[in-house]
Amino acid sequence: MNADRAQSLAVARIRDCASVMQSLLESPVYLSAVVKVADAMTKSLRSGNKILFFGNGGSAADAQHLAAELSGRFLKERKSLSGWALTTNTSVLTAIGNDYSFDDVFARQVQGIGSPGDVAFALTTSGNSSNVLRAVATASERKLVTVGLTGKTGGKLRGAVDHCICIPSDQTPRIQEAHILTGHILCELIEETLFEQT
Repeated sequence: MNADRAQSLAVARIRDCASVMQSLLESPVYLSAVVKVADAMTKSLRSGNKILFFGNGGSAADAQHLAAELSGRFLKERKSLSGWALTTNTSVLTAIGNDYSFDDVFARQVQGIGSPGDVAFALTTSGNSSNVLRAVATASERKLVTVGLTGKTGGKLRGAVDHCICIPSDQTPRIQEAHILTGHILCELIEETLFEQT
């Protein structure tokens, strides 16, 4: 690919990303959902509960990223918050996948460590990942608050969770870009609410 074509491609993708971000600015449904999810997460953490993040592929990376923002820090110097990524323990993932099914890799962990009042935070660009849906069902049975961060339609996840944030795009890269922005907004809202005086 020559330099002019490469630059044109880069500009097109930046414009695509900017268009999705602009649509978030103009969506009262998105903004309201973000505020509600931040409130649910804040209430859970304030009560001594934990946030369990999970997803596949790029969403697994985002789950780890957001768990790290809570357990480490985001912008404020403050105490650690209980953020867990169910995507990081390869022994657990491969044992469950081998002994049961890949569809159970998150559900079994939710069953083992999830408690009423925790937040089960599912990330999936399609909203249709079977292992994510099974974990959400298990979380609901165990009285966890369920949150979905997904794409345009929400897929099956939309009707399965207590709160769903849908990104108005059907392009996986654009959805993932908006997911990490959304996660960062949630982390900042949580910090601002829990640590207003610091």
